Amino acid sequence: MGDKATKNQEGLSKKVFVNATLFNSLRRFIFMNLGIASILMLIACPSCLLSWEGLKSLFPEFIFSFLMSSSISFGGFYVDGYFDKRISWIQYPVKRLLFTAGTYLIYCFIISFILITAYVLIIVEEVTLSNISWSRMLSNTIYPIIIALIIISIFISRSWLFEWRNAAIEAEQLKSVKIASQYQSLKNQLNPHFLFNSLNALSNLVYESPDKSAEFIQQLSKIYRYVLDVQQEELVSLERELEFAENYLSLQKIRFENNLEYYIDVPKTSGFYLPPLSLQLLLENAIKHNIASNENPLKIMIEQTPESLIIRNRLQPKLTQNNNEKGIGLANIEKRYALLSDERIRITKTEKEFIVEIPLLKPELV
Repeated sequence: MGDKATKNQEGLSKKVFVNATLFNSLRRFIFMNLGIASILMLIACPSCLLSWEGLKSLFPEFIFSFLMSSSISFGGFYVDGYFDKRISWIQYPVKRLLFTAGTYLIYCFIISFILITAYVLIIVEEVTLSNISWSRMLSNTIYPIIIALIIISIFISRSWLFEWRNAAIEAEQLKSVKIASQYQSLKNQLNPHFLFNSLNALSNLVYESPDKSAEFIQQLSKIYRYVLDVQQEELVSLERELEFAENYLSLQKIRFENNLEYYIDVPKTSGFYLPPLSLQLLLENAIKHNIASNENPLKIMIEQTPESLIIRNRLQPKLTQNNNEKGIGLANIEKRYALLSDERIRITKTEKEFIVEIPLLKPELV
């Protein structure tokens, strides 16, 4: 019973709202055409407005001007609204222009001819249907047609601009949705990727040292919490990302001990942001593709420039690796930067080092 009463109340409220909207539109329409008729009377006979007799003499013409203006305006609204639902300005601009202008001008010719003829028959006593000059009635429609051309130009411009704006907004919204979907897909790629590689490293460590594997698991649980926390983030602060990177490298130190060395020199973190897990992917990439041994410890350095972060590692590739393979890490970061901003990462490979420079982002510029 309560649901039915609520629905009835909602229906009543909607009906009242629609009626109020129609009433406001009708009121604006009437006042607009009264204003147009008044301006026409002012142009036709300014001195007539200075006396009561003059105003009375203008009354028939005022009514005629109001009816003519209202009819022409109504036709413009109706014709424009009719073709708005049937022919798109974006898809068929020429067809829409010809149909809208042609239909409206035909309508204006017919309605002005009828109104002018009726006005002459009513006002001029000597004129009847038997002696009326039809050619003169036709020539009298020229002035309303000129006004109609001005009005239809306004309606066409307004309609085209509105549809173009709506199409532009819709395209931008679809673009934003697509970008958000692509970015979320790239982020979702990181979670299983990180987990798989961590478990793979752990499986190797279990056979080498149970104590180390236990410590590895404890550290991994803390690090994985961060991975879960940033899954829904578009950007994370440089400070948080560096803290995670240091935790990740300390985790790898458990596995590699003195075979891995790292240095972090980032003095200024405030106000800068990165896509989440960017550093982890680059560090993992360095560890995965390079030899780390007592004779050749792998050295990784994270440094800062005014606009970017530089991650460099000593180049000592594993013989079993394809050196030309970019891998999921670099490819993922490149795609996320492309979706987030106009900035691009820079990759440099020398005889001794592999260097990746990633831009530091600011939220207001993304």
